Amino acid sequence: MFELNILLIFMIIGALIAIEVKDLLSAVVAVGASGLALCIVFLILKAPDLAITQIVVEILCLIILIRATIKKDLPFSTSGRWFFNTLATLVFLAIFAYLGYVALKELPSFGNPIMKVSQFYLNEALKETKATNIVSAIILNFRAYDTLGEATVLFTAVMGVMALMRWKGRKDIAEKDNE
Repeated sequence: MFELNILLIFMIIGALIAIEVKDLLSAVVAVGASGLALCIVFLILKAPDLAITQIVVEILCLIILIRATIKKDLPFSTSGRWFFNTLATLVFLAIFAYLGYVALKELPSFGNPIMKVSQFYLNEALKETKATNIVSAIILNFRAYDTLGEATVLFTAVMGVMALMRWKGRKDIAEKDNE
């Protein structure tokens, strides 16, 4: 599990960068990189449902945090650092693409489950649940609490984004002063 060690180090470095950097937008990007690395860890550990939930919540949280940091007056300079910024972006994308390739390469080929649990679901789903759709039987009977938890996380994340992104009913400071 050499890949997991690399990803763990990457997440720790991302967290330390997020803590130490002075620019808020850079801190948000570092937190996002750590969250995306966690998503790849879930894929390597054969938990695609957790990976999907992680990526959705991570993207929604990044939208919220980027929106919050853009509102601030951040000093932004476009001169002098373009080479470093481009190089850092390319290095990050190369590492992310490599680790994604390694994670996806580890997935079993289609039709060849590697775990005994999936074979149990295939053999016993119809007998135990009387449901003709095996996917529905697994999601709603065998893993009902897990599905409820994932749905709750996704619903909460979407509601948070909708609450922050809505404009109707908000007043500008100038409108408040006029009243």
